[in-house]
Amino acid sequence: MKSFLEHISLNVLDPKVSFPFYRDLFEYLGYTAIEDKEDSLAVRKEGSPDFWISPTDSKHLPNSFHRKNTGLNHLAFHVSSKEEVDKFCEEYLKPRGIEPLYGSPKSFPEYTEDYYAVYFEDPDRIKLEVNSFEIK
Repeated sequence: MKSFLEHISLNVLDPKVSFPFYRDLFEYLGYTAIEDKEDSLAVRKEGSPDFWISPTDSKHLPNSFHRKNTGLNHLAFHVSSKEEVDKFCEEYLKPRGIEPLYGSPKSFPEYTEDYYAVYFEDPDRIKLEVNSFEIK
């Protein structure tokens, strides 16, 4: 059976804060909005899964997110080079006052010899990553 990851659904605490964050991030990364409503934001980029972002249902709000719990740890976006990671930091993170995590951008040789990445968080503290490495 041939298959592929078609979409990712992400719930956010406050769409008034998270939707603008994700609109901006996905636009920078070359995604196009396919739905943009008060209660739903969806983006698409050819060759990548769609992302569907919705507010967390109020009955689930007491359950806070932590990436060390079972489930989602982080979302990673691959770019073509170390220079592209650095460009993302300069053009996207820095002007928006978003602080990188772990002293990144930097090399992470514990993953692969040429792994280079920047890590940061969304408004709900979901970890995001932009990386570059040779895909073999």
